[in-house]
Amino acid sequence: MNGQPRIALFIDGANLYATTKTLGFDIDYKRLLKEYGSRGHLVRAFYYTALVEDQEYSSIRPLIDWLDYNGYRVVTKPTKEFVDSMGRRKVKGNMDIELAIDALELAPYIDHMVLFSGDGDFRSLVEALQRRGVRVSVVSTISTQPPMVADELRRQADEFVDLVHLISKIGRDPAERPERAPRPPGEYGERNERPRPQGQGGGGLERRYGIRQAPAADDVTDT
Repeated sequence: MNGQPRIALFIDGANLYATTKTLGFDIDYKRLLKEYGSRGHLVRAFYYTALVEDQEYSSIRPLIDWLDYNGYRVVTKPTKEFVDSMGRRKVKGNMDIELAIDALELAPYIDHMVLFSGDGDFRSLVEALQRRGVRVSVVSTISTQPPMVADELRRQADEFVDLVHLISKIGRDPAERPERAPRPPGEYGERNERPRPQGQGGGGLERRYGIRQAPAADDVTDT
């Protein structure tokens, strides 16, 4: 590809959402592809997320559909429900294995992996890719208290990129954010906000969901 580095993006959806929410901005997924496409030959852009099955309305589904049609390879799997030791209902959704397998399989065909996650469990994966000659950049943030990236992952990466330095390049204009419908207190948990379902005013799918990170599933844990 005329000497251009072959790049692949691996996006840990739940982790990236938590990070951008803490930083107070939304990802523009069109701009994200354009930004990394300008840095080399973009081989793949993977997006990983767990989905809660049997929901009448899934707040993340419009985002997933848009990504699937607009240059991203979306990888999903159903969450698993369990009750913890305190008797509380929890939902488990871990995509680490799927991401790791895809990255190792793609390693011979790329020069640079960009990992959008701060999860320390990926340190061994980063090391394995480096042994195969792949340069690895980790994108998260240390601008919050506590930092959203595990120290061991940051140390292992060839390059650490703080998301705050990418806001001007991949962030969505706050003026484009759709209004959100009010929700009853506690209905979706303090950590999630539910965007309006389709048909409740204001623009089409792309405008309202396509380039904005939708909330993760309610009470989803990635462990």
